[in-house]
Amino acid sequence: MEDSALEALLTDLESDRVERKASASDADKIGEAICAFSNDLPDHRAAGVLFVGANDGGGCAGLPVTDELLRNLAAFRGDGNILPIPSLVVEKRTLRECDIAVILVQPSDAPPVRYKGRTWIRVGPRRAIASPEEERRLSERRRAKDLPFDLRPISLATLADLDLEFFEKSYLPSSIASDVLAQNQRSLEEQLASFRFVSPGPAPVPTVTGLLAIGRDPRQFLGGAYIQFLRIDGTGLADPIRGQKAIGGRLPEMLRMLDEVLAANTSTAVDITSNPIEQRRADYPIAALQQVIRNAVMHRNYEGTNAPVRVTWFSDRIEVLSPGGPFGQVTPENFGTPGVTDYRNRHLAEVLRDLGYVQRFGVGIEITRREMARNGNPPPEFQATPANVLAILRPRP
Repeated sequence: MEDSALEALLTDLESDRVERKASASDADKIGEAICAFSNDLPDHRAAGVLFVGANDGGGCAGLPVTDELLRNLAAFRGDGNILPIPSLVVEKRTLRECDIAVILVQPSDAPPVRYKGRTWIRVGPRRAIASPEEERRLSERRRAKDLPFDLRPISLATLADLDLEFFEKSYLPSSIASDVLAQNQRSLEEQLASFRFVSPGPAPVPTVTGLLAIGRDPRQFLGGAYIQFLRIDGTGLADPIRGQKAIGGRLPEMLRMLDEVLAANTSTAVDITSNPIEQRRADYPIAALQQVIRNAVMHRNYEGTNAPVRVTWFSDRIEVLSPGGPFGQVTPENFGTPGVTDYRNRHLAEVLRDLGYVQRFGVGIEITRREMARNGNPPPEFQATPANVLAILRPRP
């Protein structure tokens, strides 16, 4: 956006596309503003602008616009509090001889967007929590032809294929603020649609995300929606098999069973000689294994393939193979570079965040590297091709 357009918005006190903050000290207010612009209830179909370093009248607040400030503002995109992940750009601009941090927030193509479980919207020049009717309006904006694969309805599925008791008793309390949930007056179908688990409209149909998150049997509709675990007594696939298991079910069940399998197969060595206190170290850190496999489940391609995520545990390494190569701005050349991330299944990422399996977006590989180093393991290896991503983890010497 050109400086002249930004300056016009900066001084327009009535516009619902603008918010001004003298400082970045109140992170919640900034998160709520980004959420509201993402929802674009007035349907401007244009970026909302948050000026940090400007007072309410549009004048200069004298805030130092440092690299650290810009990084902190950009972190709102991937900290997991705004879901689905917002599309935003953070820049330092000099407007009317004043340095200002400018956040340009594009309208989401899959509203409603929530900040910490609440749907924020713009009502004139102020923010507000959306009413059930306003959430319905946001949901109805979605169009099937524009939907990414994880939001597409599965025509052969019905509401009976979703575990509605799990949704009401487990998923809702984990993803919606308790006071908002207590005041909720929407129907079950409207609640499902607000999470993109069913298509909006008078005849709701389960979506890919809905079946993966709360489906009774996701593999009935998505053949590759499981993890194939194989334990090999040797270093090659032709060596004897010690154990194997197909781990399926909806996401929380699948990841819980995976954790049990990982714990059962991890060996722990006890050192009672090199330190006064007994030292225990696993051959592989569980946290690193969890990060790699959860990333594979979240980022894999579910469209056009029945291949599962494959976890092959050899005697000298563990290989995790995820169907589907890098997506979006991630390429085989920059794969694993800190700060370079994108989302093939961003609504599925939202589910994993709601369920507590993801705390922050874009840091899984860095956590894996850190946990491997702490445990004394060699660094993880990643091989990305257009068809798949292979992660290799080697045991602690």
